Amino acid sequence: MTDNWNLLGHEWAVDMLHQHAARGESRHAYLFCGPPGLGRRTLALRFAQALNCTRPIAAGSPCQNCRDCKQIESMQHPDLSIIQPTDKDLNPDPNGEIRVQQIRNLQKTLNLKPYQSKYRIVVFTRFEEANDSAANALLKTLEEAPAHAILLLTADTPEQLLPTIVSRCEILRLRPLPVGAIEADLLERGLDEERARLLAHISGGRPGFARRLMDDASVLEKREERLNDLQTLLPAPRVEKFSYAEKLSKDKDAMRQTILVWLSYWRDVMLRVAQAETPLVNVDRNMEIEFLAGRLNLSTARRVVNDLESALEKMDRNVNSRLLAEVLLLDLPKV
Repeated sequence: MTDNWNLLGHEWAVDMLHQHAARGESRHAYLFCGPPGLGRRTLALRFAQALNCTRPIAAGSPCQNCRDCKQIESMQHPDLSIIQPTDKDLNPDPNGEIRVQQIRNLQKTLNLKPYQSKYRIVVFTRFEEANDSAANALLKTLEEAPAHAILLLTADTPEQLLPTIVSRCEILRLRPLPVGAIEADLLERGLDEERARLLAHISGGRPGFARRLMDDASVLEKREERLNDLQTLLPAPRVEKFSYAEKLSKDKDAMRQTILVWLSYWRDVMLRVAQAETPLVNVDRNMEIEFLAGRLNLSTARRVVNDLESALEKMDRNVNSRLLAEVLLLDLPKV
């Protein structure tokens, strides 16, 4: 067994990857799935360290201190490529997509022998954002990848990707951690008890997101703003909803983040309507959630949750954002 590669949670995944690295039985492609902030990219980078560390503590256990480990951690290793969504000029862009030119550029270097390590490793972040041409180009790469190349993909769910890509990957479905484990980690990092409890709940069991909430106050402020907007919109007239929809649809990434915040809130409402024992995510909004739960039936709460989930799926299919936002807001229950 390992020291869990200095990661919080996902012990089963670390153990499996450790065994693959230690025995020299790595697959040529892996797909790390789960919601953002769960540690998908961090786990992929730790695996890259395990494969290319020059001074391992033991087989499959990276030292995290040698030159290779440090370069991989900072994503600056000569044998490590990071492919992420970009704008049309191939500059990193959270509102962009993974483009075919990125895959073609990668194909030119992938066949070259590693410069200083055993493996050439490619990490594809948020591969659900790949356009069709890029996805098909990657499929060709997967089929023809040389033995020294290992491809690591991250995505929210396998269902967002081409089945032919998924079938060629070892899939790791990562799950949120217990709230108590996140809270304990935040306490260890010096957070006071009340704040640690709040952030652990808001994180929804995602350690990366919890630490981001701790380190960047603006993330929590933005969440607060989005939830306040939701409260204002529920009783608002149609003209205000249309106006908000126009503003919301101008930034695809911000719209996605807003819908995710609202989704966590409405899931809490649905759980309270159903009188479930599950702890709330938005514990600081308990009074509002209880109020809404008392005014709505289960089918209405469930419909709102389904509408928000459907909106996220449609955004991945590049449905018109303005129209999507308008329909979503007009269908909110009047409370």
